[in-house]
Amino acid sequence: MLSIAKKASWWSEGKFGLFVHWGLYALLAGEYRGKRTHNIAEWIMHDLKIPRQEYEKLAGYFQPSDFNANAVVRMARDAGMRYLVFTAKHHDGFAMFDSKASPYNIVAATPYGRDPAEDFRRACDKYGLKLCFYYSQAQDWHHPGGIEERFRDPNPRFREYLDEKCIPQLKELLTNYGDIGLIWFDTPMRMTRAESSELTGLVRSIQPDCLISGRVGHGLGDYMTTGDNFLPLLPYPKPFEVPATINHTWGYSRFDTNWKSAGHLIRSLVKTVSRGGNYLLNIGPDAYGRVPEDSVNRIGEIGAFMRENGEALYGASPVPIYPYDVGDWCLFTAKPHALYLHLLEKREDIYLLGIKNKPLRATLLIDGQELPVTLRTTGEGDASWRIPWPKAKLGNGLVIRVDIEEPDVLFEPIRD
Repeated sequence: MLSIAKKASWWSEGKFGLFVHWGLYALLAGEYRGKRTHNIAEWIMHDLKIPRQEYEKLAGYFQPSDFNANAVVRMARDAGMRYLVFTAKHHDGFAMFDSKASPYNIVAATPYGRDPAEDFRRACDKYGLKLCFYYSQAQDWHHPGGIEERFRDPNPRFREYLDEKCIPQLKELLTNYGDIGLIWFDTPMRMTRAESSELTGLVRSIQPDCLISGRVGHGLGDYMTTGDNFLPLLPYPKPFEVPATINHTWGYSRFDTNWKSAGHLIRSLVKTVSRGGNYLLNIGPDAYGRVPEDSVNRIGEIGAFMRENGEALYGASPVPIYPYDVGDWCLFTAKPHALYLHLLEKREDIYLLGIKNKPLRATLLIDGQELPVTLRTTGEGDASWRIPWPKAKLGNGLVIRVDIEEPDVLFEPIRD
């Protein structure tokens, strides 16, 4: 198998993507018959034990007249995102694409009658993003053979589900929508290694360059998918991706207004890239197809940061552990012959101990302002840099590029 860098350089270099969780659950918006769910909104069918026959009636009311794939993809492009992952089928079993394998889909079962997956295909082609699909391969609360999280034992009809729905729908996604960058599998549950291997083999037989997420199970994916909103504490030696939310939920909930700040999201993005990973940030459109304004605003702020500082993130390599605790006021990313200092909290000046390299030039990415670097040796024998704080507004962060003599040597270990 090719390494991920050779197989999909767009992913390993792109670093930043948009997740789109959208389905029938957007109609309920976190509430069913006066009862609110306190879990993530897309799990409402499961958590509030909505009968299958009741939940499927939602399709008759799904008319997202304000959905605009071009606007969503353009927003992602302007934010510096390089790929988009759309929920083709979530755990509720409803397909958000034109599926001939099951009539329980947005084209056949709703008055909307359009295929948003095809709309995203065209928009991604127009704006230069890689189109990817999320597909819940094990959990399906609509098909009698699908696995449900609350059941411990394997479903005896699971093979029936695989053959009737899962495999045919995966074939549709991989053959009807052109070049697909990634199939984002989720929650393998109690699938056997042989079953997970069957799905990976299917994907690779149809589109050999299509990546497969780590949640296909049994270590068979092309990269590791972390827990939701979990960042590795230290640099991770293999490719990984952090799926993250802007508020708490993934699908739309009118009750969840606990929005993270753009500064918090930018910090998480930088941390993820510095530790060797990709950051996949989610939006949950409402029942009309509208992206919540708070999501739009925060993604817009991230876009402003990326336009000024994206150089420090795209194609960056994992950074070794800096041996001193500086908190989060300064984070690091690196490329050969360049160390990037991400300044996220105000200081009088920048004083860094233990940099094992010779600085050649320091510039502020936002405006090219040159900054003098004083290189000296402390009384303890450690090398240190001093850089004056740049004359620019901090905002959501400033980035200094320091060109360095050696390509990959960065930090001195703490002396015995």
